[in-house]
Amino acid sequence: MATKSPSKRSIFEEVGNASAAGQAPSAGVISGAGTGRGARRGIRVWLAVLFLLVATMIAVGGMTRLTDSGLSITEWRPITGAIPPLNQSDWQEEFTKYQAIPEFQLQNSQMTIEEFKTIFWWEWGHRQFGRVIGLVWVLGFVGFLATKSIPRGWTGRLLGLGALGGLQGAIGWWMVSSGLSGDVVDVKSYRLATHLGLAFIILGLIAHYIFELSRSEVDLIAARRAGEGKLARMSTGLKHFAFLQILLGALVAGIDAGRAFPTWPDMNGQFFPADAFYVPSGGGLWHAFFENSGLVQFMHRMSGYFLAVFAVVVWLRARKSPYAATRRAFHAVLFLLFVQIFIGIYTALTAAQVHVAITHQVTAVILWVAIIRARHLAGAPVAGSLREGAL
Repeated sequence: MATKSPSKRSIFEEVGNASAAGQAPSAGVISGAGTGRGARRGIRVWLAVLFLLVATMIAVGGMTRLTDSGLSITEWRPITGAIPPLNQSDWQEEFTKYQAIPEFQLQNSQMTIEEFKTIFWWEWGHRQFGRVIGLVWVLGFVGFLATKSIPRGWTGRLLGLGALGGLQGAIGWWMVSSGLSGDVVDVKSYRLATHLGLAFIILGLIAHYIFELSRSEVDLIAARRAGEGKLARMSTGLKHFAFLQILLGALVAGIDAGRAFPTWPDMNGQFFPADAFYVPSGGGLWHAFFENSGLVQFMHRMSGYFLAVFAVVVWLRARKSPYAATRRAFHAVLFLLFVQIFIGIYTALTAAQVHVAITHQVTAVILWVAIIRARHLAGAPVAGSLREGAL
């Protein structure tokens, strides 16, 4: 007698039956203490605090750069540097150290000690934020680890955030040190771009982890099986393209290129700036891509235009998504992108006035997170937002 082959069950039935039978999910499934719900919620809150601190850190770092305060502290003292000058003698000692670097000698030789205090506090505050972030990470990670509340498969991810934070501190000093000698008055722009780029990577990872932890693992398994592969790949490309634009923006900020061409859509009357490959330092041709204000700003502008075109292409694809939450996420991305373009143009027209330039940077943070959220929903759509009658 022929045996009857079992009928194929739906993916939702498989997940539901496994859960009902009390079976442990497959490797990588999040399961903290007990059901893991408490651990997920607590870690999500901790990550949200870190997210806000890192986002604030980026804004403070932007203000530090825009106020030319980054070189006011000429030493890297991770521990003792947390204590600011406490008396006039301490202030004079710090000011004397600053007077020995090229920025003071070539650009700020008329600065008084009172004016120095202003830029010192910006840089000191920036470094303090880094210490606070490190402390919040250590307290949270050690606490969750000690109580065995970290979900399975997440210890390495959370430890990685701390490692990246430590690396960021080292890169920060590597950046600052490039402006303390020679005949320069600013840090190397590519080092600034590296510093800012890593900050956005850390922020993006935190946001991604929060999005994942905000949903149960069972829900994520089912959602990923229903994911829109092509849209997810396109939005991944959009994320990478946006990251490139962020790095180019850092190069612009690093050499004050945003103040050199206060016109739009032309660049001081030209499409392509004159002397685009001239390098003041006399370096090789490749130096122009980091040191020539015209070429750097031209790359940033052109990249922005191409990013906008690609974003529209991705948005057109996202409009076909059967999931309302996914469509809304990509609507938000497109809206924020064009807001950012408008602010970028206004930043150029105002020769990068501080309040406009910092708004441009803060909006970049918001857009970055919006793209990551849209990418998450493309790969793991919310089932409850399924359009009625679709699929």
